[in-house]
Amino acid sequence: MSIAQQQDTLDQAPSTAGCRVPYRVFTDRQYYDREQEKIFKGDCWSFVGLEAEVPKAGDFKSTFVGETPVILTRDSDGSVHVVVNRCAHRGALVCREMRGNRSSLECVYHQWAYDLKGKLIGVPFRRGLKGQGGMPGDFDMSQHNLRQLRTESVNGLVFASFSETVESCRDFLGPIVVEQIERIMCKPVTVLGDQRQRIRGNWKLYAENTRDPYHASLLHLFHNTFGLYRSTQTGKALMDANKRHSLLYSIAASNDDAADKQAYGDSRTFDTEFKLQDMSLLKGRQEFADNVTLVILAVYPNLVLQQIQNTLAVRQTVTYGPDEFELVWTHFGYQDDDEEMQAIRLKQANLIGPAGLISMEDGEAVEIVQNAIVGEASATSYIAMGGGRAEDADHLVTEGAIIGFWDNYRKMVGFEVEPA
Repeated sequence: MSIAQQQDTLDQAPSTAGCRVPYRVFTDRQYYDREQEKIFKGDCWSFVGLEAEVPKAGDFKSTFVGETPVILTRDSDGSVHVVVNRCAHRGALVCREMRGNRSSLECVYHQWAYDLKGKLIGVPFRRGLKGQGGMPGDFDMSQHNLRQLRTESVNGLVFASFSETVESCRDFLGPIVVEQIERIMCKPVTVLGDQRQRIRGNWKLYAENTRDPYHASLLHLFHNTFGLYRSTQTGKALMDANKRHSLLYSIAASNDDAADKQAYGDSRTFDTEFKLQDMSLLKGRQEFADNVTLVILAVYPNLVLQQIQNTLAVRQTVTYGPDEFELVWTHFGYQDDDEEMQAIRLKQANLIGPAGLISMEDGEAVEIVQNAIVGEASATSYIAMGGGRAEDADHLVTEGAIIGFWDNYRKMVGFEVEPA
């Protein structure tokens, strides 16, 4: 049965708690192609970058919405724009560099030139040479611009959409997400650097991972052992009203080593005997009045905004097929950081990224799932921790936000619901 023939059976979901996701959605090319159409080119807003990555007029950044190459630009009037990185002439990439500064965008193939909004401004030999050749007399340059995406910025986070009908970006995000963006992006930021990680797995496995507080203290020894995150901490797992985005947060000051040891028992990821040779890695500052020390804000479909101790970063998902994606980690701080705080952020950057002391296991976790499910046409996962429903939780032992993700996926892409 083709995906197009499958009915969205969300309203017919079984009454028993729990969610079963067919593994074929992680491996079947049909699903991947439909995701590009229905999600990344559909009624969604995708994250494309920080305004701080294009601070000056003429700055640009090459990136992606799903698998479509796009360019984020800063125009001379200070506005930001997102255009498809594909020449209107013969389809070549207009920008091949990752970032830079230009007064215009020029395709190397035939030197068609565009302004920073994507408007076609130059066609070599348009009127021919020596009375010969040239474009047809009715050639209208205004009909051959780069495709412009709807672009909106929320406190310095830039989002783009192919859809003309999707609601405003702030409405798409909802109050819970906007509040957290405003909390972290509370003042002008400066980019500290970025890292890129190719993962041989499906992008949705990482979307599950970032909505999953259940795994965080069981997979990540560093988190648990040094008390940066434990499932016993005071924290919550929340979703927006549509249950497509999730907020996980915790407070490290709520740790109780003796009680936590009893709760975790013989877990291999809880060992307070481990010591760091340089404990300064864990020394930082309290930055926020709410005392929250960990925030993982997973924004559908392709963004994670995080605060872990004093590390601040965005993670962008770029899809390359049903079995490969890239994570782009962009680290940032505040423009008014003093030298000590900047040094803290740079040192704590070792906690995250492809080889981060915390996050290095996540890519491996995605890949071991992908390797195990290849060729499975009918087998499913079973997602039920925390009650088995897409509900908020005032604790951190839940998979509710993952179920919320799949509820939204079924609405947009569709797959048959399996009984739990």
